[in-house]
Amino acid sequence: MVVGFGGEAEITRRCANHHPSVWGDHFLTYANLLGANEWEEKEHEDQKGGVRKMLVLSPSKSLQKLELINTIQLLGVSYHFEHEIEESLSEIYNGYEEWIGESHDLHDVALSFRLLRQQGYYVSSDVFRKFTDERGNYKETLASDVQGLLSLYEAAQLRVDDEEILDEAINFTTTHLKLLLPNLSDPLATQVSNALKFPINNIIVRVATRKYISFYQEDKSHNEMLLHFAKLDFNILQRLHKRELCDITRWWKDSEIAQALPFARDRVVELYFWSLGVYFEPHYSVARKILTKVLCFCSIMDDTYDTYGTLDELTLLTTAIERWDIDASEQLPSYMKLSYRALVQVYNETEKELENLGNKMTYRVKYSINEMKKLLRAYFQEAKWYHGKDVPTMEQYIKNGIPSSTYLLLATTSWLGMGDVATKDAFDWISNEPTILVASSIIARLLNDLVTHEIEVERGDVASGIECYMNEYGATKEEAYMEIRKIIENNWKDLNRGCLKPTTVPRVLLMPVLNLTRVAEFFYKDEDAYTFSKNNLKDVISMVLIDPIKA
Repeated sequence: MVVGFGGEAEITRRCANHHPSVWGDHFLTYANLLGANEWEEKEHEDQKGGVRKMLVLSPSKSLQKLELINTIQLLGVSYHFEHEIEESLSEIYNGYEEWIGESHDLHDVALSFRLLRQQGYYVSSDVFRKFTDERGNYKETLASDVQGLLSLYEAAQLRVDDEEILDEAINFTTTHLKLLLPNLSDPLATQVSNALKFPINNIIVRVATRKYISFYQEDKSHNEMLLHFAKLDFNILQRLHKRELCDITRWWKDSEIAQALPFARDRVVELYFWSLGVYFEPHYSVARKILTKVLCFCSIMDDTYDTYGTLDELTLLTTAIERWDIDASEQLPSYMKLSYRALVQVYNETEKELENLGNKMTYRVKYSINEMKKLLRAYFQEAKWYHGKDVPTMEQYIKNGIPSSTYLLLATTSWLGMGDVATKDAFDWISNEPTILVASSIIARLLNDLVTHEIEVERGDVASGIECYMNEYGATKEEAYMEIRKIIENNWKDLNRGCLKPTTVPRVLLMPVLNLTRVAEFFYKDEDAYTFSKNNLKDVISMVLIDPIKA
């Protein structure tokens, strides 16, 4: 419990005692870090040309071409070759039935299936029937084919609803890969255990890239030029990311918010890493900056509504947010005045930033503001449940959990800096909460609940999805966990379905929605890695944002 500050009347408040930032001023040391030098730029361009040549010259509709595309994607450099990859996969898709019908190699069939689905092409999961017996079970002869099992496991992560053959594939491959794992040697053993924890479709792209580069280097059949290009590209991008994070750290420090609001989690580096999970490419530099700043306020508001604010104060804050006007802060206690004004200011600065880019896109900001209002209404509803000691029904909880996940706001905000592709029609579409975004939000909300439930019960916080389910259905904690996992699984199927062509908006706009979901999977895998960032997350951030790869 802490006592109010800033000249307020003394109020006994709840406090979560969050640990301080583990980074301090580390990223300010990169203020004078230079980008790629002339030699590196030339080498990068030369090697990019070399890789493009390999891609264009590899035989079309061949396993060789698919393996190359897969490697380029896993090494994190496919953003340089989007046109060539789309052309190749479109060609494979057009002759897919005939081409794949001839193959009885599980790895080949699963790889082509996954690459096409990842690219948005719907191909039927019936292609896997040839690997099952008359009872519909996968043949036991496959149980020792590690590469085939791994490829099938990865392909099955892209399943949509009513694909029992892929549901069964996940059970079959998971069981057998776990059985085989103790007898495997590296690098394959590491690849399998990484995949069982984080399949390709569920991991932050940059983290997967960093791990795969190390794995690929140990693969005796690796292509030297491709490996060298991936390392160089990773290091050049890492320097850009360091400079971005240096700027954001300075902005955060200058705002003095962390000092003024000691009850809130000080996690600006982790929030930048969240944005990096949404998009890492150089042309999204402005987009990342905008998204990180908005994320900072999601976190502050979460801690304000969740633990620190009294119900009367939160009523005032929610009313002020609806008005969205600096003057509306007059009624607020001093600590809220500070965060409210800083929030409005960030949006004003974002509007100016978009104006400076020379586009007439400042109207976009209103879509993000509307979602921020929606988020804080959802936080307020949670606060009312808490103060009224109410446990909502599962339906009420999920309905409120969709905006309280923050993902309606974050997906909309992720588009602000994405250029001309995010049209007014696209913003209208996303503001109507399409299925893909609702699925992403439910996944994020419930993943968070699974890992924070125990701590929140101890702290006496508002009921989570686990408690709501137990309360409504008289279920045990274990039964509730199983049901919540099932809901997450089904929403992944909806999300996968929403990424398939034809899509209402360009697929490039759906990628942030998919990537946000991957970030949630990563942050909430075994613990709340955002709140307890001094644990495993610290090493992952160092690997991606601090340590360059040795050439």
